[in-house]
Amino acid sequence: MAAKGLGTLIRLAKWHVDEKQRILVALQGREDEILAAIHQAEQSLIHEQQVASEDAAGVGFAYAAFANAWLARREQLMQMLDQVRQEIVRARDDLADAFNQLKTYEITQKERDRRAQAERDKKEQAFLDEIGLNIHRRKDKEEG
Repeated sequence: MAAKGLGTLIRLAKWHVDEKQRILVALQGREDEILAAIHQAEQSLIHEQQVASEDAAGVGFAYAAFANAWLARREQLMQMLDQVRQEIVRARDDLADAFNQLKTYEITQKERDRRAQAERDKKEQAFLDEIGLNIHRRKDKEEG
C-alpha cells in the first residue's frame, strides 16, 4: 500500500512540476510581450521626433503632448515589466520547490525499490544455499 501511495505522490508531484513550468512559460511570454511593447514605443518616439524636427511649425507643437503620453505609457510598461519579473522569480522558486519535492519522492521510491531488491536477492541466495547444502548432504550420505 505504501508503494502505491508513493507512486501516486510521484505522479501528483510530476503534475505539479508540469503546472509550475506552464505558469513560468506563460509569465516569460508576458515578459517578452511587454519588452516588445517597450521597443515598439521607443521606435514610435524616434519616428515622432524625426517628424517633429522636420516640421516644427506644423506638427512640432503636438510633439510635447505625444512625448508626455509616451512617458506615461513607458512608465506603465516598466511597472508592468517589474511586476512580471517579480512574478517570474516567484514562479521559478515555486518550480524549484515542486521539483525538489518530486525528487524527494523519486529518491525515496528508488531506495525502497533497492531495499526490496536486496531482500529478494537475500532470500534467493538463502534458498540457493539451502539447495546447495542439501545436495552436499546427499553426496556425503551416498559416499559414506
